[in-house]
Amino acid sequence: MIGNLLRAALFHGLLAAAAGIGAAANAQTLALVGGKVYVSPDATPLDDAVVVTANGVIATIGSRSGVQIPSDARVIDCTGKTVVAGFWNSHVHFTQEVWSNAGSAPAAPMAEHMQAMLTRWGFTTVWDLGSDARNTMPLRRRVDSGEVPGPAIHLAGSIFPRDGHPAYLPAEMKLPEAATTDDAAQLARTYMGFGLDGMKLFTGSFKGSGKPVVNMDPAIAKAAVDVAHAAGKPVFAHPQNMAGVEAVIAAGVDIMAHTVAGEPVYSPEQLARFEQQGIALVPTLSLFAKLPVAPDIAARLVATTVNQVKAFSDNGGPVLFGTDVGFTTYYDTTLEYELMHRALSERQILASLTTNPAQYFKAATKGRVEKGFDADIVVLDGDPTAAVTNLAKVAYTIRAGKVVYQKP
Repeated sequence: MIGNLLRAALFHGLLAAAAGIGAAANAQTLALVGGKVYVSPDATPLDDAVVVTANGVIATIGSRSGVQIPSDARVIDCTGKTVVAGFWNSHVHFTQEVWSNAGSAPAAPMAEHMQAMLTRWGFTTVWDLGSDARNTMPLRRRVDSGEVPGPAIHLAGSIFPRDGHPAYLPAEMKLPEAATTDDAAQLARTYMGFGLDGMKLFTGSFKGSGKPVVNMDPAIAKAAVDVAHAAGKPVFAHPQNMAGVEAVIAAGVDIMAHTVAGEPVYSPEQLARFEQQGIALVPTLSLFAKLPVAPDIAARLVATTVNQVKAFSDNGGPVLFGTDVGFTTYYDTTLEYELMHRALSERQILASLTTNPAQYFKAATKGRVEKGFDADIVVLDGDPTAAVTNLAKVAYTIRAGKVVYQKP
């Protein structure tokens, strides 16, 4: 159950967020000139193109000869570079010490860390799947005002099963646990009442090596899902084993926030239910590759998760890019792209960063480099269809028409 302190903190954070002036208020007129532009992952690229943004929106896109560059535009030479839509990271956490007291802490250290963690890698929109709202709400306000350059932040409240405190979280940390369907519904109503953007359920909780996983009863999970869906909000889930995956299916969860390391490939019955229910998957493959275990064990865990991603994608399921960054301090996205490429094509990975999340989360003006869409854009040093690791070679990250990262 959420305490009064958190209720008050969420309330004040929402008031502060409502007072934000919005990132587009700081937007410039930009002209990205001479690059290869992918309007979408499946489109034929436009060579030697020009993209003009104004007031946070893409105003014009076309050939260099066919576009007149406004006299007040900041011109960015993109010759030899590739222009794509802004990236989504659908699994992050603003839980590190740098985000403490985010409402009043100096902006410079937060801006520096935001760059190292997110904007340096092209992220213009993120889903925070568990943090202290007393910090993340005011952080979002300061990001939206332009004071701390960063991505658009969506927030999800977490619910754990009874006695499901994960081994990797501090023992003294008090977590919202649901022992009954009424507990789950009440927690969900509280989160929705404070305007959070979604929820995350721990349908499986890791208690430590050699200890049994604590799974959430599907009926308890469904009670929370029903409240969130009634409010039009998506629900993520953290399954730890196949029992947790079954709870995802039974409860009607929308997105699996991880693959399930060490478990077999999803069964044909599970794949059919994923497709029927429109369930999406966030792989977080590099998380398992970087676990503090012997290299042969890590390789085995990664192999199982790669096979799950391939089966899921081949079955038509939407894959959403995510790294669990913030929990992990491995910020470089290169390894995640390399591992995903074992299961997906370059264009499928680009879709997991752009069109897939935009469509899945109903962000109608994001995910494409197209006139009238939000000016969320990434300029890459190389073509990602030639080498998937070029997705990590970011020259500029532009959110709502403002440069929030520029390669030194």
